[in-house]
Amino acid sequence: MEAAKIFELLLYAVPALITGMIAYYFFKEHTKNEDGRRRFLLHKDMQVNTLPIRLQAYERIALFLERINPTKLLVRVAPTSSSKEDYESLLIQSIDQEFQHNLSQQIYLSDECWNITTAAKNATIQLIRKASLLEKTNSANKLREVVLTEMMEKRAPSDAALAYIKKEVSDLW
Repeated sequence: MEAAKIFELLLYAVPALITGMIAYYFFKEHTKNEDGRRRFLLHKDMQVNTLPIRLQAYERIALFLERINPTKLLVRVAPTSSSKEDYESLLIQSIDQEFQHNLSQQIYLSDECWNITTAAKNATIQLIRKASLLEKTNSANKLREVVLTEMMEKRAPSDAALAYIKKEVSDLW
């Protein structure tokens, strides 16, 4: 008789255990799905809030790149004296000020985009310095002429960075 009671107890316990395990599995999956849904909604909400800020950062960097384009820079920044050294310094100072003004935008850009922007800035400064070192460059106006002539022959460093920004912004959609 004891064996029959144990057998009867097992008949009731096994289905209860199976039902408990299935309930645990479904509860665990439900919790996992809810956590994923919450993360998705949070990410979506953050994206809605940060996308305008990121786009504004890209706009500011695009404006920076346009302003350091040598042809536009030379038109905007006129020499204050005939000294090529003074004009070279003035141009580089103008580029650095623009860069410092937009330094905080790097937190909204990808690392690669920021590195390309920094490289464009440095390449533009190098272009001005190289033009200043030429023997035929003996005055501020001659420096302007040499840089403008060089820009007619090749693209400005900021053009490549601007193209990259346009590509990156199009990938945001």
